[in-house]
Amino acid sequence: MGNETAKATDRRDAANGHDRAAAKRRARGACPALAAPMPTGDGLLVRLRPAGGALTLRQLAELARSAAAHGNGILEITARGNLQIRGLRAGTVGQFAADVDAAGITVPDGPAIEISPLHGIDPEEVSDPAAMELALRGKLQQLPASPRLAPKLSIVIDGGGAFGLAGLSADIRVIALSQAQWLVAINGDGETATPLAVGPAGAAVSAVGEILSLLAMLGQGSRARDIDPALLRTHFPAMAAIRPIQPCPARIPLSGLHRLADGKAVLGVRLQFGQTRASDLTALLDLADATGATAIRLAPGRGFFFLGLPAERVPAIETAAARYGFSAQAGEKDEHIAACAGAGACASAFYETRPMARRILAAAPGLFDGSLTLHLSGCAKGCAHARPALTLTGTAEGYDLIVNGLAMDRPDERIAGGRIDFAIERLARSIEDNRGAGESTAACLTRLGATGVAKALRQG
Repeated sequence: MGNETAKATDRRDAANGHDRAAAKRRARGACPALAAPMPTGDGLLVRLRPAGGALTLRQLAELARSAAAHGNGILEITARGNLQIRGLRAGTVGQFAADVDAAGITVPDGPAIEISPLHGIDPEEVSDPAAMELALRGKLQQLPASPRLAPKLSIVIDGGGAFGLAGLSADIRVIALSQAQWLVAINGDGETATPLAVGPAGAAVSAVGEILSLLAMLGQGSRARDIDPALLRTHFPAMAAIRPIQPCPARIPLSGLHRLADGKAVLGVRLQFGQTRASDLTALLDLADATGATAIRLAPGRGFFFLGLPAERVPAIETAAARYGFSAQAGEKDEHIAACAGAGACASAFYETRPMARRILAAAPGLFDGSLTLHLSGCAKGCAHARPALTLTGTAEGYDLIVNGLAMDRPDERIAGGRIDFAIERLARSIEDNRGAGESTAACLTRLGATGVAKALRQG
């Protein structure tokens, strides 16, 4: 019996290893643009970023209606503020693309260039990132869309202001230092990226062009981290004299009412777990339109800003947002959960992620002190979160718990399907019992380590 059990365990580990290897192959280099949608468990996925991340309410409503007509009606906004449309089919992608065009939505070719969400309207903005984006696309011509560049290549233009993009990691960062001066850096966020060049807009554009040329020379799939440091020093001899990037300011929460320096108000709305249905989105947009909202700006943090709302009408939108599955209030615990589409929406998923998220919120609210992210992944692909986190991955046998890693990583503990509620409650209780005065959930988990967490889950 012991040998049979051991053999069964080996077969399961081999199967899980095969699944994880396949997940890594599928995830590497994939970017589901409108022209090349990605096959997923619920059909084809399209990710698009409208020019400037800006849409009218009518445009977003038409896009949602098209998603319902030609997909499965599920829309997502990613952690980087990009739109995803799920459940399209080979025969409907073209119809969806035609609807996007008919709505007047412009989706530039090549890698997404992400710019500060309140560009052009935030009086605290250092310089206009939209103008820099136009200069990049205009002067570099077809280089950003070169097939020799990695599909997931990321370019961020941070104009500063109340909602800068210092927290977003990118291959290439262009940061406004003043109205006329820009810093170009690579491979990191606003604090960790390596500075390469400083100068006026024209010099910054040239520096970005040189980086893109180096990446194209290295070949498809190459990212900024792959450029040899010696090669960088040859192309950017002044980089050693550039002062290190200053620490990132604290990120302002997306959700809630925000008054800009000139007194204007914007309302941040976050999709619960980053996902909504077309019917709920259009209902909220109709109400916002009726109460005076004029535009939408997609934003990092899985949501968007309503522009133009009179401050006295904001409470009505906040109430409606909660009714339709959105959050317009800062500080809600669910913003620390990243959940994929899950079973019922994706054929690859082994469990329903959103009901699980709500159960965990109810059973273990103490986990969510803002220090960590809980990643609920229906399978080993890990579509919802690309960074290490406290991760629960669905498998054919139940769940894999990874204390600080990706959905495709080897698990620290395996949990049978029927024991998941007990396991989560036991983990939360263990953290509560072991946490020192002033210690965060993340710090406590780090101190306990995988061994301590596994021991806690096996007790009782």
